[in-house]
Amino acid sequence: MNIGQAARRSGLSTKMIRYYESIGLLKPATRSDSGYRLYQAEDLHSLAFIKRSRDLGFSLEEVGKLLTLWQDRQRASADVKALALQHIEELNRRIEELVSLRDTLGELVSHCQGDDRPDCPILKDLANGAAGGCCH
Repeated sequence: MNIGQAARRSGLSTKMIRYYESIGLLKPATRSDSGYRLYQAEDLHSLAFIKRSRDLGFSLEEVGKLLTLWQDRQRASADVKALALQHIEELNRRIEELVSLRDTLGELVSHCQGDDRPDCPILKDLANGAAGGCCH
């Protein structure tokens, strides 16, 4: 199948497929006599694996490691679990950051009158560069 068909079947864009190939996540496609990329069922499995890994928030580097582990039939599942646990720790760190950002912004919004006056504690905080402070 050509790259357009592979894109439709995998749910990825042709641009992403080309990119994954260029960085080595996907093995180079075979080429037709006219130079078009041709993909096999094995390539679709790899694309589905990459897409699902990315959907779960794994970085490209982590996806590369997961692909290597997936393709290694002698791997220890402990290696896969360790990588997933590291990813969970990173997700938890990012969640904490997002909660803090939400709470800070919520505090600023609660002090904003939201009326026709120009005074705005949200803009004032942004202009002051205050990380955790509120309105003055």
